[in-house]
Amino acid sequence: LLFALLLASATIALGYKEDPELKQCKHQCEAQKQFGEEKIRTCIQQCEDYVREKQRREHGGEGGGSTTFFEEEDDDLNRRSPIERLRECTKGCDRSKQKERCQSRCQETYEKEKERYEGGGNPVDPEQEYQECRQECRRQSREGGSRQERCEERCQEQRREREREQPGRREGGGGMYMYEGREREEEEERRQQKQNPYVFEERHFFTGMETQHGRLRILPKFTDRSKLLKGIENYRVAILEAEPQTFIVPNHWDADTLIFVANGRGAVSLMRQERRESFNIKQGDIFRINAGTTAYLINRDSNQKLVLAKLLQPVNTPGQFEAFFGAGGENPESFYTAFSNDILEAAFNTRRDRLQRLFGQQKQGVIIKASEEQVRAMSHHEEGGIWPFGGESKGTFNLYDQRPSHSNEYGQLFEVDSSQFRQLRDLDIAISLANITQGAMIAPSYNSKSTKITVVVDGEGYFEMACPHISQSQSQGGRQQRQQQGAGQRGYEKVSSRLKRGTVVVVPAGHPFVAVASNNQNLQLLCFEVNAYNNEKFTLAGRRNVMNQLEREAKELAFGMPAREVDEIFRSQKEEFFFKGPRQQGGRSDE
Repeated sequence: LLFALLLASATIALGYKEDPELKQCKHQCEAQKQFGEEKIRTCIQQCEDYVREKQRREHGGEGGGSTTFFEEEDDDLNRRSPIERLRECTKGCDRSKQKERCQSRCQETYEKEKERYEGGGNPVDPEQEYQECRQECRRQSREGGSRQERCEERCQEQRREREREQPGRREGGGGMYMYEGREREEEEERRQQKQNPYVFEERHFFTGMETQHGRLRILPKFTDRSKLLKGIENYRVAILEAEPQTFIVPNHWDADTLIFVANGRGAVSLMRQERRESFNIKQGDIFRINAGTTAYLINRDSNQKLVLAKLLQPVNTPGQFEAFFGAGGENPESFYTAFSNDILEAAFNTRRDRLQRLFGQQKQGVIIKASEEQVRAMSHHEEGGIWPFGGESKGTFNLYDQRPSHSNEYGQLFEVDSSQFRQLRDLDIAISLANITQGAMIAPSYNSKSTKITVVVDGEGYFEMACPHISQSQSQGGRQQRQQQGAGQRGYEKVSSRLKRGTVVVVPAGHPFVAVASNNQNLQLLCFEVNAYNNEKFTLAGRRNVMNQLEREAKELAFGMPAREVDEIFRSQKEEFFFKGPRQQGGRSDE
């Protein structure tokens, strides 16, 4: 046996010395002049380990006899990471009569395989491992909120550690290649975020809850992107999408939630201590769910997807929230299962076996299909809400049912504040929706106090914003130069980006902003305006342009030209708030 092993080792050694992949890998390691000799030697050793392992597989694996799931000799399977093979192994346990024992063996084998995998048998691909780690976070974090976010942050930290451990190579394609490409990509992404930290696209969201019938996408904390957004650190944005005739399992969140119905029709039920409030919702409705209120909803439409845009204000940890499911079972997991059996038996005055059955049945996830009869039974409420105990309705407020504050052929602006919808009062938030006609634009304007969290509800276009902060951060000498210049001599940088459905844009107070709709379709912008109390909106062009209020002498002193010429320019636009767009006027757009 010993002779056979030595012979096999010699054969493998002879093979890998002549392996062109090993030669290329060593050459790449030696070319990394920025690394010290120790790291280069480690890199070369890892190359040799990799090719040795490759040759070992080609010569028949680790020996004869029966094999476990992780020891199969199929080459494609061996290239999978331990976490992928663990997932496949546990799936196979579903067919086993001894499911728990099977899963335990899978876990034990996974730990051993992971140790071998990280010890040099198979090279660890940090990018592949990172993507698998993120997928595992999404599978395990059914509750959404900050739990999945923290999980994904750990995945990022693990990837950085892997790259530090293996500075000279990564497996992929034809074998090994340098991490320089990945580092350049990450550096480019960091540069773009510094230049434009105010725009969030589809790729910036993570999935908090997901089934085949819908999903909840959540935007990370704003301050994770930039410290410039510290003023809205305690606000989060989420988008819920539910397929037709679906049911969202009852839950409560440790956050106050403002919700806008961007598409579809549904019904909402809110549980109080001794009563239930139920109301139907439709496109354009705004409603609020207070922190701690158990709620469930349905998509009562047979064809349309229900889409809800949510602004959350956590009440425990700033910027972090969790969902809590009482109703549920294994998926979603009920928080009742966290208590001991003795406590549950005493609290419910019910035998343990019945409790275990109650909290072990549900396995379909947070968003599940409902029958037509069930949907019909839960959607008999009148539009706008019912309040069976008398007094004012606590249901919804529909933006589209209101008279627009600004309207012409180029667009409409609908606005609501706490004077119209009392549920906004203690939140200090106003809500507006701008419907910009295709090819038109909204007037350049700014808010005196409010920061706008803007969600593109529909359509396409682009925006531009004047920002002094980015200009300062890019300038040479930074702080010293600003101190020498003084507050009145700072430069401004144009922040701009394309807009499409689902894009989120933050517009800080005082920052002039303009949006333009594409020539193909209207652009609809939903704005949650934080710090709404005593806020004023100032337009910078159009019939009610704030510059028209300047005295004649002030215009001449400020612009260095006769007041008559200043007036000719600032008074030439006769429309108010919505205008012809650049292309409609024969100009050139940045779209």
